[in-house]
Amino acid sequence: MRIAATADLHCSAHNYAVLQEQLGKARDEADLLVLAGDLTNYGQPGEMESLLNALVRLRIPTVAVLGNHDYESGQEAELQRMMTAAGIKVLDGTGYERDGVGFAGTKGFVGGFGRGVLTAFGEREIKVFVQAAIDEALKLERAMSQLRTPKRIVVLHYSPIASTVAGEAPEIFPFLGTSRLAEVVDRHGADLVLHGHAHRGSLDGKTTGGVPVHNVAMNLLMQQKPPVVYRVFDV
Repeated sequence: MRIAATADLHCSAHNYAVLQEQLGKARDEADLLVLAGDLTNYGQPGEMESLLNALVRLRIPTVAVLGNHDYESGQEAELQRMMTAAGIKVLDGTGYERDGVGFAGTKGFVGGFGRGVLTAFGEREIKVFVQAAIDEALKLERAMSQLRTPKRIVVLHYSPIASTVAGEAPEIFPFLGTSRLAEVVDRHGADLVLHGHAHRGSLDGKTTGGVPVHNVAMNLLMQQKPPVVYRVFDV
């Protein structure tokens, strides 16, 4: 299976036409499209409607997770409903299997990496914050446990490793993802992980267990030579 993957489209009325044109080639280059979050700019249904108009024209199976921007207006449930109605498979702690390839996905959350992972100690507010990261890791655990396919792809918005956010300011590393997600990936095994969110990060890395991780944020892809709006992976 050839998978075209991108993230951080931040679709709005201002960039709809550009996105439609740039994504158009995916239909000829891939069997399936993965969208790793931040599909809209402010999480507005109107923004999602514009994006769906472009995606429907692609006529290619699409798998997606939401990102933090998609939660901004508190209408994430409506965005998911719109996407599902348009035939997009939205992963939120769920799995999806197609042609022998399994997809497990969730948004993920922040919290830091390795020895720097924030722990649930101290104030109630810290414990609530950490619990959100734990809950997302548990959702990924549930999604991966559903898959029975020989090949497995993990789709996240936040990064599970530090190496694919390298290039961003070190001060914001803890807000770009958490290795709690990587622990789940290594426990269950996967062929690759796709994520976005870190616009100035790095393209490629690996979990401690050796699972390839790829940052497909569109801003990052557009900085490459030649610039691209998605990457294609053969699985």
